[in-house]
Amino acid sequence: MSIRPRYCRLYTDAGVELAEENFLHAELDWQMPLSQAALISLDVWNWHFARDTLERIEDITVNRIAPLVEACRRGGMQVIHAPAAPVANRHPNWVHLIPEETKPQPVWPDSPEWPPKDFRQKSGRYRPYARPHEPQEADRSQHGKEKRGFHPAVQPMGDEAVILSGEELHRWCAQRGILFLFYVGFNTNACIVRRDYGTYPMLFRGYEVILVRDCTTGMETHSTVSSLTCTVGQIATLEQFGIYTVESSQVMDALLANGWRGEGP
Repeated sequence: MSIRPRYCRLYTDAGVELAEENFLHAELDWQMPLSQAALISLDVWNWHFARDTLERIEDITVNRIAPLVEACRRGGMQVIHAPAAPVANRHPNWVHLIPEETKPQPVWPDSPEWPPKDFRQKSGRYRPYARPHEPQEADRSQHGKEKRGFHPAVQPMGDEAVILSGEELHRWCAQRGILFLFYVGFNTNACIVRRDYGTYPMLFRGYEVILVRDCTTGMETHSTVSSLTCTVGQIATLEQFGIYTVESSQVMDALLANGWRGEGP
């Protein structure tokens, strides 16, 4: 499969000043084994707590992600669903590769438990450092536990894998020889970068990571929502520091060129 991943150079050509205004996008030309690529559908849920974020998510999921997922299914690219708990471990396709009794591997053998548990939980004498309580937090958490599920337009089909953690995704990819991970989903400046199965954690494990930049949106604020500054800025940061991006149309065109004709299974 032929793909042209985009990144942002933090360098310039000879004779051009090293200045941010001259840091331009560049594209590579990859001939990628289709069998070693997978599309990761990350936290593509049927719910979001913010009205306007949900409106963007709904539009992107139905009009961008769902057609891309279908193209991958018909074109032979593996689709992996990463919806977090409790959605993942409720689904019959959850691969469940890690025994529940397995403890996380410390950063270094015999690594001390630090910072202290009370500090991490902001309890006891560390309570003054906790962020103020939000009255809506409990309702949001309860809704997520009871009603959150896969978006109806991007449900797992057949034997498509559902994973719960970064280690589980890593083991699944190792079993199947997957090296290239294409990401779609939400939110760009939160779960896409912070989940342990997200872009940066999997980059640090050694995979090539590509974000489908028109198949994501971030969490904005009152001062950024009109221009989607948080989303645009996070994509730019990813492109600067090790992650590539593509448009969904590029992936679909690559699948077409690889033999898929856009119709039929």
